[in-house]
Amino acid sequence: MAEVKLNPMKTIRLEKVVLNIAVGAAGERLEKAAKVLKEITGQEPALRKAKKSVRDFGIHRGENIAAMVTLRKSRAVEVLKQLVQTKGAGISPSSFDKNGNLAFGIREHIDIPGAKYDPDIGIFGMDVVAHLTKPGYRVRTRRMGRPIGEPQRVSREDAIEFFKNRIGVQVME
Repeated sequence: MAEVKLNPMKTIRLEKVVLNIAVGAAGERLEKAAKVLKEITGQEPALRKAKKSVRDFGIHRGENIAAMVTLRKSRAVEVLKQLVQTKGAGISPSSFDKNGNLAFGIREHIDIPGAKYDPDIGIFGMDVVAHLTKPGYRVRTRRMGRPIGEPQRVSREDAIEFFKNRIGVQVME
């Protein structure tokens, strides 16, 4: 009997993991949030600006209000495995969208294995988003912006299987 070969264009891979801490104001608290992200990832975070002014919250357009880090390749897998451990009971199926992305929040960064509490910094929550793709998906983001077919997209079910098998995520049923 002939051996079945898998199509290399159908293999799913972890494209990137994005960590975001939104503070809502510039200053010392934002610097501390950036320090937390650097401690967790070992990578310098980028600051994000407010898109519009919100008078009630005291936010001005163009003011730095958040810090974020994008991780790729093996570093993304390492950090994602650590972050998933904080969700002890498992991740809800509603955390997966129809495009193969996983998004969840962490209430306190000190829940992450290896992170230590520093009274000078405090405690921060963060958002985590993991993005899955298949080879050839980048065609969609190039200048021509060609649409990609349904077989080249990562479905919700494929994403759940990928995270169960490769990352070790427990998905609550």
